[in-house]
Amino acid sequence: MVLNVFAYPFFAFFLALIGCGKSPDSQNPNGPQPPVREEGTYVNPVFEPILADPTVIRDPESGYFYAYGTQDDWGDGQGSRLIPILQSANLVDWQVVGQAFSTKPVWKSNGGLWAPDVNRVDGRYYLYYAYSTWGDPNPGIGVAVAEKPTGPFIDHGKLFTSEEVDVPNSIDAFYFEEDGKKHLFWGSFSNAPTQGTYAITLADDGLSVPDLSQKVKIAAGDYEAVMIHKRDDYYYFFGSKGSCCDGANSQYHVLVARSKDLMGPYLDRDGRPITDRGNGTLFIKGNERIAGPGHNARLIADDEGTDWFLYHGIDRNKGKVSSGASRRMLMLDRVTWRDGWPEIAGGTPSTTPQDVPVFQ
Repeated sequence: MVLNVFAYPFFAFFLALIGCGKSPDSQNPNGPQPPVREEGTYVNPVFEPILADPTVIRDPESGYFYAYGTQDDWGDGQGSRLIPILQSANLVDWQVVGQAFSTKPVWKSNGGLWAPDVNRVDGRYYLYYAYSTWGDPNPGIGVAVAEKPTGPFIDHGKLFTSEEVDVPNSIDAFYFEEDGKKHLFWGSFSNAPTQGTYAITLADDGLSVPDLSQKVKIAAGDYEAVMIHKRDDYYYFFGSKGSCCDGANSQYHVLVARSKDLMGPYLDRDGRPITDRGNGTLFIKGNERIAGPGHNARLIADDEGTDWFLYHGIDRNKGKVSSGASRRMLMLDRVTWRDGWPEIAGGTPSTTPQDVPVFQ
């Protein structure tokens, strides 16, 4: 069971000293130092050293936000966290509150737990995750369920493997529910004939797929990390391209497309379908300080209706941690909308003080 440290005043006070977006080694004068920011502002990253492939959800009962990330060894002596869990009241100040699993699920013999997607489904918390090794010929996607956002998450096993669903590199799950129907989107890089990002309808309980043959291709195999956002009359596809995990040399970036139907076709701003490789409208790319921005969570609206974009990025001056893992930090930026399309100021991660999201 995950310890809820906020139930104990001493631990809450202690975490307040070491949290607030700081790295676990931020007290080390030779380690990464937290940015100095004025009240009412924040500076990226909002959490370090690592929260890769983030998914973020708000608990309607407590009002807290919870962020989850890919299994990684942060190089802090704590080993490999099996999907770390962070908590925040404002999307800016984050504290570690546990991990989703105490042991790995057993339906696959080896691999890591990657790219979680957590959603509140029928009053419980569903965690869809990829189970894969690097270059795995047959990765798969599983699901676990918890009664509260801090867990414990109880594994319900695999939904499918790549071989079973006939989609190479089946990772990066994303859940979308509409009109009482539950859907799963997934996929990643591949040049195989069946490559791409796909969508499929889940069973009513969200724990299985009734018919693996009933999948719909959404995007070509030069995309991964799909996220779908509904706004007004359109569904917006956010997807990442390029290398995610080469430290300071990572080339990850995010592109967008939109459709009037959940199952597509999704077209970029020039009207080109993203089922064809090479298409998509650039949303965010790296800059002189931050490399490889990508694999974003759902957009979250603050109390003034402003949308916020959470994703990971890598400091070019500190590309990896001591374990060798890419230092994919949690980043936050404001989204604006112009002519029906989302934009980030400058099209790159912010590196100067920004106004914080507004939450009462």
